[in-house]
Amino acid sequence: MAGTTIARTVTVLATTVVLAAGSAVGASAAQDRSEPDTAGVRAALQRVVDAGAPGAFAVIRDHGNPERSRTLTLGKADLDGTPMNADWRFRVGSNTKMFTSVLVMRLAEQGRIDLDKPLRDYLPAGTLPESWAITARQVMEHRAGVYDHTNDLLEQSGEETTDAFEKRIRNNVYEPKDLVAMSVKHGLQYTPGTAYSYSNTDYVLMGLAAEHLTGRPYAELLRKQIFEPLKLRQTTFTVPQKTIAGRHVTGYLTNDDRTKPLLDSTEQTASWVWSAGGVVSSARDLDRFMTALLAGSSGGLVSDESLRQMTSVLPTPTAKVSYGLGIREIALSCGKVLGHGGIVQGYQTQTFSTPDHKRTVVVFANASNNGAVTSALTNTLEPAFCGAAPTAGTSSHRSITGNGAADRSVPAVEDSRI
Repeated sequence: MAGTTIARTVTVLATTVVLAAGSAVGASAAQDRSEPDTAGVRAALQRVVDAGAPGAFAVIRDHGNPERSRTLTLGKADLDGTPMNADWRFRVGSNTKMFTSVLVMRLAEQGRIDLDKPLRDYLPAGTLPESWAITARQVMEHRAGVYDHTNDLLEQSGEETTDAFEKRIRNNVYEPKDLVAMSVKHGLQYTPGTAYSYSNTDYVLMGLAAEHLTGRPYAELLRKQIFEPLKLRQTTFTVPQKTIAGRHVTGYLTNDDRTKPLLDSTEQTASWVWSAGGVVSSARDLDRFMTALLAGSSGGLVSDESLRQMTSVLPTPTAKVSYGLGIREIALSCGKVLGHGGIVQGYQTQTFSTPDHKRTVVVFANASNNGAVTSALTNTLEPAFCGAAPTAGTSSHRSITGNGAADRSVPAVEDSRI
């Protein structure tokens, strides 16, 4: 995809927002969209803060009807008392997987990788055992049976601890190939293609493949192919640099010793998740990225066919949640939304959009390793997308995508640690 084409289409995106139809997941321009339930969103954010996060925010951008856009903030951006600011930068965690997936799909469009051939053929020699015939598609779908190396670093299946963070995460610098080696020693966990199991190693592998096939660093690929064309001026990938440049929200971990205050976890190398979770961004930039991505060819990132593949989701063990190629689908009461979530020490974000890319919602809290915060934040999506719940005796509220289901609960997704 030529750089001039990207620049031209991005300019159209930035100035008109209403993009051409024809996307593989494009919806009718006439479809209904509920008014965001501002009171419901604020109540959900209050539950996030009550659960232990210093602050939280929701940014709702309705490109079809800008009057319905909302920004709501609650609590503090740091323990010094600075009010939460939805314009500031933060670590996006596993939202990074969407960026990595875009790089891979662009390589597939160029014929440089076949998603249905063994991934080992597109990696440096020796990265994966010769006996592993797992394909790039299986890896991107989290259906390859690859053990998640982060389990070894956190040493438990539940929420991460501040002890593990200080010992192995904050200051340690890991090479991506070494993260893969941690995983490989456990062997494949099941026959590839037969099950779903979320693994951060999957997207470390795809980052390595992108580097190997292009001969360029992952950070440069992001900058040249995504950040600069879309003018994502608040989005960077500086692993293993520990600091976040510019105005940013401070992230906190709940201390293992509950008698101690929250632990400031803002400064960290993020090398332990690399291309699976190392991006720093903002709500504004995530909105712009999602709008371009879900516009397909018109958005300048991937073709309509690539987008169709990315959004061809399969079920996961979590009710209402399906997964494609770096994109998660959640079934809300008013329809399905597409995007991803991300949790990395001190930060958690949910970034989702309607399939027609007309409304994007970014919800954020500056706390992690707290299941109650995660649950409350995820349930902010319902009032943001679907509006107020119908009162007793009234019909269900209008659908954003044609799904009239009435259940408004949203489950916490399976990547709740990272």
